Formats: sequence, structure tokens, C-alpha cells
Amino acid sequence: MLVIGIDPGISGSICFFQDGKIIDVVEMPTMIEGKKNKKQVNGSQTFNEISNRIKKIDKKDIKVVIEQVSAMPGQGVTSMFNFGQSFGILKGICSAMQLPMYFVRPAKWKKYFNLINSEKDASRARAIEVFPYFSSQLSRKKDSNKADAILIASFYYETYKLED
Repeated sequence: MLVIGIDPGISGSICFFQDGKIIDVVEMPTMIEGKKNKKQVNGSQTFNEISNRIKKIDKKDIKVVIEQVSAMPGQGVTSMFNFGQSFGILKGICSAMQLPMYFVRPAKWKKYFNLINSEKDASRARAIEVFPYFSSQLSRKKDSNKADAILIASFYYETYKLED
């Protein structure tokens, strides 16, 4: 089974996780929008990143797990709209590709990895602990988004296995 774990948003990441191992992790493809050089998710490149990695895999053996995001107190209206737009782009791409989607709230996967009330960088440390062979690709502080995508995929893989 291939689990595609997605930390949505402009600075998010996509993790390709097969049979308990990290196959690849890519930063969310983005592009510049408008005069102010704001970033937005590049839907076509995101489609390409996913479709290139699933060509030879039966869609029955693919699960896409997207972090279920919602509005956060204190977040600006514009940034919240952009965040929702990114989430919608990801849902649209997966729907068009006819890939089964599952949504997991941050509290659920973070509780599983004992990350509730921890700093953002704690997920990077946990991902390095669980997947030491991937630590070189999680060496920068900004790689915490990659770590989130890895842990989202791993959470689904581990809890899904328990249900079999």
C-alpha cells in the first residue's frame, strides 16, 4: 500500500510512504501569483508530482491522507482564505485522479506521536527518531513541514494496519 501523506498549505509537503518506508518527500509545489509576488500552490505541478509516482500502482493500493485543517484564532482573513484555497486544490486534484482521500486532524496524529502542546520543530525531531535513515533530508528547521507529512503518512499506515 502506498500512503501519500499531505501537510497542506503553501509551505507544506507531500510524503510518499510505502510498506512502512519513506519513498520520497517533496515540498509543496508553489508559484508566484499577482503583483505582490505572493505564493500559491501550483496545482498542475502538484498533479505531476503525484501522478509520476503512482503510474505503476493500482489505485486500490493508494491512500491519500490530508491533514484536516481549519481556521485558527488570530490568523488573518487573507492568509486563512489562501490556506483554504490550498486545501481545496489538493482535494480537487485527488478527486480528479480518483484517489481515495482520508482526513486526519492535527490533534489525532500528534497525539499518536506524543506531540500535543509541543513546538513546531518537535515533529522534525520525532520523524528523525522514527526514520533515522531519512535524517539528512530533515536537517533544516524549515523541514518540519516535511516531517509533518511523513508523520501524517506514518500515522495512517500504523493505525490502518492495526484495523486489518
